[in-house]
Amino acid sequence: MKLAELAKELKIPTESFIKFIQDFDLELSECITTNFEVKDDFVKFARENIAFLRKYSEDLNQNKSIEDIAENIDQPTEKVAEIIKKDKPKLFDNGKYKSSVSSFGIDNKLGGNYEFVYNYFGKSTRLAERDFIGYRDLFFFITQTLEPYLSNLSVEDWGIHKPAGIVLYGPPGSGKIFWAKKIAEIINYEFKEIKKHFLGTSFVDNQKITFNDFLIQMMKSEKVLLFLEDFDQLMAERSENQSVKSFDEETKEIILHYISHFEKEKILMVGAANSLEKIDRELLAPGRFDVLIPIFPPNTKERSEILFYHMTRGLSEDALLIKILENNKAHQLPFWLEISKKMQVFSNTMLIDFTQSLKKRIRNIYLKDNSTTIKITPKMLDASLRDASSKLTGNYLDQIQQFLFDVSMNNYEDFTQRIEALKNEIEHYKIVDEPKKPIGFSHNN
Repeated sequence: MKLAELAKELKIPTESFIKFIQDFDLELSECITTNFEVKDDFVKFARENIAFLRKYSEDLNQNKSIEDIAENIDQPTEKVAEIIKKDKPKLFDNGKYKSSVSSFGIDNKLGGNYEFVYNYFGKSTRLAERDFIGYRDLFFFITQTLEPYLSNLSVEDWGIHKPAGIVLYGPPGSGKIFWAKKIAEIINYEFKEIKKHFLGTSFVDNQKITFNDFLIQMMKSEKVLLFLEDFDQLMAERSENQSVKSFDEETKEIILHYISHFEKEKILMVGAANSLEKIDRELLAPGRFDVLIPIFPPNTKERSEILFYHMTRGLSEDALLIKILENNKAHQLPFWLEISKKMQVFSNTMLIDFTQSLKKRIRNIYLKDNSTTIKITPKMLDASLRDASSKLTGNYLDQIQQFLFDVSMNNYEDFTQRIEALKNEIEHYKIVDEPKKPIGFSHNN
């Protein structure tokens, strides 16, 4: 059963279910699959708690003040105000908060008793078996963007067409290729990466193939997602200060020529860019690459989960490393939370580098002592942190700053909390040399 079908059966909007999952911090893998099939436990919970879910939905759609929320959930006004301030929801001029603010979600954060919700999801999916870690907000944003691919109603009722082109933008190592593959999975398209040599002239079976030939061939196939890396470099806008290679200009012209045919031919092109700054505005016009999806570095909680995932990935239950982790209580997420707090703005790649460095340190000690009672010390963690920090260059921090500018301009209301959290993290690396000098990043790495 699809989530939309469950929503129709219970007469509760799909959007209410999506917000409920986020408000109560439920793992996606315990509720729905990537293509929105509802898990049995979630169906059972929804049918048995339909009265609560309808109350939740009604409250969600009401415009309300802090005082209204406090009275509704019998919580102190100042505590409600603190949560509201952190969440940064949309506000009307009259002081009422717009719909999508949940009184129940705020009450849950303030310690309200909602154990009945979590009782249905006691058998947590192991981290190693999940489709992906965290990023519920990004997943739901993407699925809402892709709704025309998942249902004909958007086209038939509202005239909203499938996007022909999407730009995934974010700093290096944030997982753009992962999300491109996830998009292909969601809409059931074949993922095909456009290799660099496809952009010029290549030879297949001794036959010369141009990029133009390649696109024509792809459009003969059905349901293909074409992924193009370095989109911001290949599609850069020509200016007095910015020269563009004729080779890239030709690629751009070919894509512009064919993109209007992509929807009809069931082709979706996804470009990956570190920044939107230099992309030719003509490419971002309506009907072209007009869907912009920001790919953020992981937040503190996601970092701890990613560290745990990569420390245990692929290990057998009786692996030596598992025994050492258990001996340090490092087989539980709380162990990794403290070190993850020191990893401000770290990319997914840097987190993987950290786990590889730490594994090698643990193994070296084991080879010397031949004991699984090894203590994972703060010194070992900090040494691995220094190894992983080698990619945390001034250039990378500048790219984070540019990403914050891009996402604040294009998707601020969609990701307010993530943007503000990332702004706070980047401040950790700001330096002030002298009064009157601007704040900037060190480039001495």
